[in-house]
Amino acid sequence: MKVLLFAGTSEGRSLCEGLAERGHAVTVCVATDYGAESMGALPAGAELLTGRLEQGAMEKLMAEGGYALCVDATHPYAAVVTANIRAAAEKTGLRLLRVVRPETALEGFVTVASAREAAEKLCGLEGPVLLTTGAKELDVYTAVPGFRERLYPRVLPSVESVGRCADLGYEEKRVIAMQGPFSRELNEAIIRQFGIKVLVTKESGRAGGFAEKVEAARACGCTLVVIRRPEKETGVDADEALRLIDSMQKEWATT
Repeated sequence: MKVLLFAGTSEGRSLCEGLAERGHAVTVCVATDYGAESMGALPAGAELLTGRLEQGAMEKLMAEGGYALCVDATHPYAAVVTANIRAAAEKTGLRLLRVVRPETALEGFVTVASAREAAEKLCGLEGPVLLTTGAKELDVYTAVPGFRERLYPRVLPSVESVGRCADLGYEEKRVIAMQGPFSRELNEAIIRQFGIKVLVTKESGRAGGFAEKVEAARACGCTLVVIRRPEKETGVDADEALRLIDSMQKEWATT
């Protein structure tokens, strides 16, 4: 069976390996070079396509690739990408399976709906802030008074991410360029090193290191500001996705 897999997350990597082990031909789509690196060495029977695809390009790929199934294992905060995948699959009639990370109950935190709301909350909080939400939306935090002195963005150690911090005016000595995963101990060390009082994160689930950030913030007495997921999604986890695909294959083999 030929499968189109939109990945770039740890779930995507495990799904690619599981599908290849079952003898499926897998085309893995990732948006960035970092996503490609996160996939590691691909197993036999898998190919990698790197680059951002708009809906039209997705439709072309789905229509011409001879795929039996599309699996969306993109990040839970990549709402636009997921919407484009869904629309493209509907238009081409390709069966779609959405892989969703289990959510964490958000209790005892300051919760907001977006990075912009998080920035607004920071205006009413005091002390140094550790931003662990990536480089993409760092522009909205420049509205925080004294952001150059208060904010410590933790971003990927790539030219693009570090360059974005510089372009937006973040002080070089406050940019933490590191690649995860981050343990609770490492998060605590960063918090204590820079005297962090507020930690901003997304509810990225177990695979995204959310628990380790929560535990570190609590141990250090930090206020935790959590950006909720864009929408409530229905889907399955990676293990259930593989079980469903096994069932699909058996059905197709008997028809």
